Amino acid sequence: MSNVNAWQAVIGVETHIQLRTQSKLFSGASTAYGALPNTQVCALDLAMPGTLPVLNKEAVRMAIIFGVSIGAEIAPETVFARKHYFYPDLPKGYQISQHDKPIVGTKGLITIETAENIFKKIHITRAHLEEDAGKLLHEDFQASTSQTKDCSGIDLNRAGVPLLEIVSEPELASAKEVVLYTKALHTLVTYLNICDGNMQEGSFRCDVNVSVRKKDNPTLGTRVEIKNLNSFRFIEKAINFEIARQIQLLESNQPVFLETRLFDPKLNETRSLRAKETAGDYRYFPDPDLCPVHISSEWIESIANELPELPEAKHQRFQTQYGLSAYDSQILVSNRALADYFEAVVSYEIAPKLAVNWINGELAAALNESNREIAESPISAQKLATLLRRVEDNTLSTTIAKTVFVELWEGLELVDTFIQQKNLAQLTNNSDIEHLVDEVLKDNPQQLEQYLQGKVKLFGFFIGQAMQRSQGRCHPEQLNQILQKKLHYMASSH
Repeated sequence: MSNVNAWQAVIGVETHIQLRTQSKLFSGASTAYGALPNTQVCALDLAMPGTLPVLNKEAVRMAIIFGVSIGAEIAPETVFARKHYFYPDLPKGYQISQHDKPIVGTKGLITIETAENIFKKIHITRAHLEEDAGKLLHEDFQASTSQTKDCSGIDLNRAGVPLLEIVSEPELASAKEVVLYTKALHTLVTYLNICDGNMQEGSFRCDVNVSVRKKDNPTLGTRVEIKNLNSFRFIEKAINFEIARQIQLLESNQPVFLETRLFDPKLNETRSLRAKETAGDYRYFPDPDLCPVHISSEWIESIANELPELPEAKHQRFQTQYGLSAYDSQILVSNRALADYFEAVVSYEIAPKLAVNWINGELAAALNESNREIAESPISAQKLATLLRRVEDNTLSTTIAKTVFVELWEGLELVDTFIQQKNLAQLTNNSDIEHLVDEVLKDNPQQLEQYLQGKVKLFGFFIGQAMQRSQGRCHPEQLNQILQKKLHYMASSH
């Protein structure tokens, strides 16, 4: 039986993020997602003879933004290299990437907070620019000829799209830590607006390098790379399977081979793809068609001065400025648009705790059910604030407010007009509530007698009857106090 506790996993992550430029890294072709196959390519993307690459300055700027945000060194001079491999979706037979002088160097880091409330720094080895390859279409491919059996298509729309490959040090020790790291990285690049973070469309995808060793052994084990993981759930499952697979091999005195593997989400297992290439296999050399890029300190400084508030700083500010818990703050900060929505709501002088409860509660549930992002919410921050103001001033009970929320979601414009038309305002007048309580007690003499004889659980019955008669409009605290006072008086006189 395997002794998992005797082993230590060592994991590094290579994350490819697609930069939000309008054109490709070395050509003017569009990077928009979803176009028909091979409609967003130009002569350069097709590797036609005589074409020359021209570097996209905006991609360089975005790479610098990332490097500055994590406190990394930015290379004063960076060069592009040709990385050779021969796949059908790579027309040139090489990928333009960076090797010896990446644009983002060492000293950068991402901080994660583990389940044990331990802050762990994950250092970034490097981040470099490179062009994406095309895409092979194996499923549902319709060839133009009648011989469609065993055919695959090639879509080169993605060929040349700018990527920033972010490489971590092998400092992660579990699948859960890797998920925390990739989520933190995902939040950061979307905050910086350099990547849309859409994992389903391939804008944010990861390769993980996994090895295991005995805990008392300083020597690293043989690493295995798992390619193209495009969801946090798949990342966790793939790593856990691979760790267990390697431990089982080693405990059976079998070797772990240096290889590249793929994750099969249907079987929840990794499977071998090919032997792992080394740097020498790619035959890197400087691209003769591209000059070295010189990056001035003035440009770096100007970019640093334009950075938005970063997630960790916002997380701390939300706790100090608004008095939110670390948990509530973390949920809001995980999405920049969600954090902005929250701040828009509280700008209307709504209590922060009330706002976060509704945003993380009713609004989040409605967004999830309709598969929408916060930016697509039919309820604006102003409309939600109007509704919450009526909860704060006791015009609406929480129950009735949830009914109004549904109407807002369906397109209601004027909250106050709707409350007046539907007579939804909460009963807060003591005389009105006392009259209602008297009616409930009068109409339920049997239950009243049982209560006075000691069956105190019937208190909830009377509350329910009063709420039903008022259609949920009674102020709960006032109703509770008045009913208690009435029953106490009747019990003492019984």
